[in-house]
Parts: sequence; structure tokens; C-alpha cells
Amino acid sequence: MASPVSSPVPADVLTALGGFDTPTVCNALEVVAPERRGSGYTTVPFFCPRPDLAPIVGFARTGTIRAMTAPEASVDELTEARLSYYDHIGEGPGPTITVIEDRDDSPGYGAWWGEVNTNIHQGLGSLGVITNGSIRDLDDSAPGFQLLAGLPGPSHAWVRVESWGEPVTVHGMQVTPGDLIHADQHGAVVVPIEAAGAIPEAVAAIAAHEHRLISASQQPGFSAATLRELLG
Repeated sequence: MASPVSSPVPADVLTALGGFDTPTVCNALEVVAPERRGSGYTTVPFFCPRPDLAPIVGFARTGTIRAMTAPEASVDELTEARLSYYDHIGEGPGPTITVIEDRDDSPGYGAWWGEVNTNIHQGLGSLGVITNGSIRDLDDSAPGFQLLAGLPGPSHAWVRVESWGEPVTVHGMQVTPGDLIHADQHGAVVVPIEAAGAIPEAVAAIAAHEHRLISASQQPGFSAATLRELLG
């Protein structure tokens, strides 16, 4: 039996990151990786039918799909491509987050995601999907599996995997396989692995500063002069 692939980020750091929402992680990245202030996160509207789920943190597994036209490949070729894609999804280290770029001219024409694929991916270690494509079977998708998609849709049309394990761009966020991703109802951000361990301390410092501002603003007599003093 092959040895498990070791994680580039300690388990306790992953656990800590899971305790923050994604905007908080973005705030911390402005401190610990200031060069990333304007990039590396989703910037396009998306559909999240499960806004109450806790944040997910995992390593990216990627793929591309198309659905608008019938495939030219044979059934055997399509099956082999799908199985090879699933091999990629199941590779360590975990946990993982699946990022799928729909490359049709009208993304979402056919859904790759529904009851079957959410359960398969969850079984292979994926915590959720980020895709510009469509999702269906919303009530029957795997429990606890997060869904950040372009839109809901009823049909899978001729959907098939075209590639896997390569860089993709989804909702304005560029992702390379193995990237560390943090996501919740607000969107997603790629967390530089070398900066991940510094985020909890940065979050604590930011929270303390914000608490002073919010607490002061809720007191009688709060004014712009008070704010100037706090920010001076």
C-alpha cells in the first residue's frame, strides 16, 4: 500500500483556517502577503445554495468540462477520461476542493454536478466545488458538500470532462492544482501555502483593532473626533 501523501500545511493550521470566514482570511492576507491584496480571489457573481455551511479549506483539484455539443470521442475514450479525472480528484494530500472551469461559450449549458457527482467527489475526499458551470439536484446533492456555482440548471446535456490537473480560471480566480483554497458563501481565495501559518495571528490583531473601533462607535458621544483619535 502506498504511503499517504504528506500535507504541505500542518493539520492544526488547516483547522484554524476553517474557523474563519473567507473575508477574514482575505483581510489577513493583506497583512501577511500584501502583494496578493488585489488578486487570487473570486470576483464574479456566483450561486451558493448552501450559505449556512461552515467554511471549507483544502487543496485544489482541477478540471475543465464542455456540454453544449456532442463529443467526438468514443464511449471508451470518454470513460477512460472520466476515470483518469477521478484518479486526479482522489490524489493526496487532502482534504481537497474541486475547481471546475466550464469552457462552453454558454457556461452552465449542461451540469456536471448533481446527486451522483457530489457524492462521488465527497467520497474521494473533496469538500466542495467551485465552478462557473451549473449544478442540479440541489435537494439531493451530498450532505455537507459546498456548492459555489455559476447557476442552477436542469440538464446535463452532453457534459464531459475535457482535461484535468491543469491551471483553470473560475469566477475570476486563477487556480493551479495543489493550491490551498479557502471558501464559503462569500466566495473563495487562494491562500499562499507559505503564508498560511501566519494568518491566525494576523486575524487576532485585526480583530482586536476592529473591536476597538466598533466598541467606540457604539458608545454615547461617538464622533469623527473620536474616530480620528483611534485611527491616528
